[in-house]
Amino acid sequence: MMAKEKRLRVELHTHTSASKDCLVQLEPLLKHCAKIGIDRMAITDHNLIEAALIAKAMAPELVIVGEEIETTQGELIGYFMSEWVPPGLEPMETIRRLRDQGAVISAPHPFDTARSQHWAEADLRAIAPFIDAIETFNARCLSNTPNLTAESFAMEHGLLETVGSDAHSLWEVGRAAMLLPEFNDAAEFKTALRNGEKMTKLSPAFVHLFSRYAAFYKRLIKTFKSG
Repeated sequence: MMAKEKRLRVELHTHTSASKDCLVQLEPLLKHCAKIGIDRMAITDHNLIEAALIAKAMAPELVIVGEEIETTQGELIGYFMSEWVPPGLEPMETIRRLRDQGAVISAPHPFDTARSQHWAEADLRAIAPFIDAIETFNARCLSNTPNLTAESFAMEHGLLETVGSDAHSLWEVGRAAMLLPEFNDAAEFKTALRNGEKMTKLSPAFVHLFSRYAAFYKRLIKTFKSG
């Protein structure tokens, strides 16, 4: 009897206290992943990679260095990054900078109109030939409709699918994950995505209070320090 292929439980969208709307520290995050059985985790802070690089040094087998990057039209996530990409660039310039460092590119929560950083369908169609994947399930969507629309778009354009919890708290980590064949680099990651199994569960709406509280708390601390 052939041995069953080993599969990794992979979380592809998480934030840390480096993000403006998250209070999760690195050490508790890494320990929590070990506790709940996450084998790989992409840290995708908003417009920053410093915390992801530090976490990679702390847990090289676990952490994928990523970034959730605001462009002038919507957000993109880079995976297997080595260099920071600044926010506010045109999408094709962001894509160029990610390609130059060999990153894998996905568009997160592209049709979630409850967020300011969603994509107009025409703009997403324009960049579809130049990206690798679409996030077809984001656990923080208030309903599954945006995810189903993203799934249809990915199928129409022959794009790989990613899913993620978009976790801004430890409680959310792993709510949306993928079971993937083993991989070690960007090329193997793309191959693994073609053979992945999605594990998805929407988070309750109250999780948005975690990020709102974090953003408010950080503004308050900044105000007291500047005063």
